[in-house]
Amino acid sequence: MPEDQKFINLVDSFIFAMPELGSPLFYRSVVYICEHTAEGAMGIIINRPLDIQLNSILEKMQIPITATDVYKQPVFLGGPLQTQRGFVLHHGGVVWPDSVLIKNDLYITSSKEILQAIAKAAGPKQTLVALGFSGWGAGQLEQELLDNAWLSVPADPKIIFETPVEKRWQAAAALLKIDVAFLTGQIGHA
Repeated sequence: MPEDQKFINLVDSFIFAMPELGSPLFYRSVVYICEHTAEGAMGIIINRPLDIQLNSILEKMQIPITATDVYKQPVFLGGPLQTQRGFVLHHGGVVWPDSVLIKNDLYITSSKEILQAIAKAAGPKQTLVALGFSGWGAGQLEQELLDNAWLSVPADPKIIFETPVEKRWQAAAALLKIDVAFLTGQIGHA
């Protein structure tokens, strides 16, 4: 990052992909930023459900299931990094081993204990379970923002936990009062 550029911490923000972003994985993606320092950033894509339900993951981990809602809860692709590792975005309440407070009672947890609690309906009421994460090295996300690959906006947990998956990209853009119908892959300069 250039010395004259001020670091802006994007923790607890959404970044949403602009049409210019060439990666098929990130096309129309919304990423919730969980960590952001001068050394880099980490986030979870919140609108890329995989073709598996949470019960499949729990069964592979040999976690007994008594909660019926895990049979319809999608698992998301959190990003292309460490896709064998699971993450749970959730509101607080009980804090499990490996829980990290992001902001305002929103946590990310990667422990088996939270999955065991979810499997028996004793976990957080609102969760998003993801495999993998999205990551950027020092200055990389900042440069991608400068290149208009992403726009950022303070996050709204309702979009993570209550908005239908297929509407999350539009909902994140609407936080900036942007109608995605008018977004184009063309960049103009004045």
